[in-house]
Amino acid sequence: MSEVKSYLIGVYDDDDVLLSAIKSLREKGAKILDAFTPFPVHGIDPALGIKRSRLPQAAFIFGATGTTCAISLQTLTLGWDWPMNIGGKPHLAFPSFIPVSFELTVLFAALGMVGTFLLSSGLGPGSKKTVFDPRSSDDKFVLVFDLEKNNQFTADQLTEMVKASGASEVNFKDIVEKH
Repeated sequence: MSEVKSYLIGVYDDDDVLLSAIKSLREKGAKILDAFTPFPVHGIDPALGIKRSRLPQAAFIFGATGTTCAISLQTLTLGWDWPMNIGGKPHLAFPSFIPVSFELTVLFAALGMVGTFLLSSGLGPGSKKTVFDPRSSDDKFVLVFDLEKNNQFTADQLTEMVKASGASEVNFKDIVEKH
């Protein structure tokens, strides 16, 4: 089943104008779907109302899992399953476990964060992202509004609000979304 969704796209030439436009449009009650910029803009996440990522908590959990696996593996193999006398050290010489534990902590945290990021942002294999304006990766700043979510305004009212906020141009785009 496919559905056609309509979007209003405001194109800006400057990042400072974009930030002030986001703040003024949100104060007027407009719901901004997303902003696309050619480089990171400081302060855009709080202006859009985006909450802080929970990726650090996921990294800690993956890292703790890696540490647990490393210590468990070494304890079970060297202390229980296959105890060996290596240089007169005891079977469970925990200082010698540190390098392997560190490496598995880093490995699990890194791979876990990559997988978590790809899943949470919808960038997994086979995903297709909509490009609202190709110039947003070059030299323009783009604000996208879902007209369905901004139903308290008519399309003309929203267009005028976006133009008044400093947009150099305003476009409409209809996209067929498959479910």
